Amino acid sequence: MDFMSYEYFIHTLIPHLVVGTYTSLLAVLMLYGLHRYWILLLYWRYRKKGDAPPTPAFTSSLIGTPPVTIQLPLYNEMYVAERLIDSICSLDYPREQLEIQVLDDSTDQTIEIVARKVEEKKNQGFDIKHVRRGHRNGYKAGALAFGTKLARGEYIAIFDADFMPPSGFLHATLPHFTDPQVGMVQTRWGHVNPDYSLLTRLQALFLDGHFLLEHTARYKSGAFFNFNGTAGIWRRDAIESSGGWNPRTLTEDLDLSYRAQLAGWRFVYDPDFVCPAELPVDIHAFHSQQRRWAKGALQVARFILGDLWRAKLPLHTKLEATAHLTANIGYLLTFFVALLLLPSLMLRSQVHWAGIQFFEIASFVVTALSISFFYIFSQKELYPNWKWKIKDVPALLSFGIGMCVSNAIAVWEGLVGGNESEFIRTPKYGISNGSDSWLKKNYARGKDNLWFIQIFFSLYSLLTFFIAVEKNYWGALPFIALFIFGFSYVSSLGFIHRWGR
Repeated sequence: MDFMSYEYFIHTLIPHLVVGTYTSLLAVLMLYGLHRYWILLLYWRYRKKGDAPPTPAFTSSLIGTPPVTIQLPLYNEMYVAERLIDSICSLDYPREQLEIQVLDDSTDQTIEIVARKVEEKKNQGFDIKHVRRGHRNGYKAGALAFGTKLARGEYIAIFDADFMPPSGFLHATLPHFTDPQVGMVQTRWGHVNPDYSLLTRLQALFLDGHFLLEHTARYKSGAFFNFNGTAGIWRRDAIESSGGWNPRTLTEDLDLSYRAQLAGWRFVYDPDFVCPAELPVDIHAFHSQQRRWAKGALQVARFILGDLWRAKLPLHTKLEATAHLTANIGYLLTFFVALLLLPSLMLRSQVHWAGIQFFEIASFVVTALSISFFYIFSQKELYPNWKWKIKDVPALLSFGIGMCVSNAIAVWEGLVGGNESEFIRTPKYGISNGSDSWLKKNYARGKDNLWFIQIFFSLYSLLTFFIAVEKNYWGALPFIALFIFGFSYVSSLGFIHRWGR
């Protein structure tokens, strides 16, 4: 009996568990792929739906030029602080109605750089303040909350250190507030260094798809969407009546966005007004940014989804919000798929399930093609030279896989809670396309060892590829190849950016 039980455990139970789990993970990933098609459908359906605000002349007769506060949260940004302040002081708006708060929690020479620049702008007649808390409690959320208490503006615009808003930002966004239910207006992010490297090109692809397709589809279809932490402007009452900035998550912008919309405030997205920003050039900085976003989104999901599903909202709004807040779970699923690829290939012959290879190919097609169509379409909508830009889409597919190790850890921490982490800001270097190397500048991170784990997964995926060839599982080869390239590329960048200094 013991022998029979052992045989059943080894030759029947384990193979069924491994292959069953593997196919189940692929099925859930397919659902997220189908959701991406749904976003494309919503965008296509509503893309021509107009939502133009009143003209500036008409708006001025309704709200005039109300007092506006610009908040600039900074933490150790010596390379871009002056550029940011110069950009904000170039906004086309009456100086007497414009207040600028530099919310500076820095601990390095950024403090002196900002102090000199603030004094210079004060002498030019700007109402600009260098706000120092003396601590970093609550991180960015704490700084914004502190500044809001001191602000005199009826509307509050926020810009991170890497942004350079065009001079017409306030004239483009304020007219939307003639609707008293509008609580926030978000503009589209642009890029000042998209062609600096393959890493920045892939980020530009990713952000273009998010801002053009996801935001537009959600906004125009009446679903919830979020303030992205920068390049947007809030009605002050919307912030305060929704509970204000709260440091309980790493994505305070997403948290407040959902609380405000649950409270009845309407958000507006303007895809035609673009605020350019610097893309991270350091893979370690990009890792920390993505971990923060992934963990923060799942933290918000834990806090918000209960209230969301109890609210009197249309079912499609609840479903879309759930998909939005939990989308990063895809990284955790991909991580487990990467682990189970090899054992599933070794054990599937003992399962005798018909159609496993067909299902594997189908899941690859649905998931990979949804990503490809998504980003190809965004480039076609945005750029005349879109055919040249989409050459990086295959690399983007692999890049997302290569990021799954780092982001899976963050997603798990966000899901289970109880593991608070520091808000690690993404360092900027004041570079644009063609700039000199940043590797010897301050803030170059290169401190984590994820590249070592990713090398293991690249070799593990390579072994899986050879075994698939040996067993004639040809349908799995394109899928496995993406894992090999993704882990190899991300791990090589991690090594170079750590030791290349």
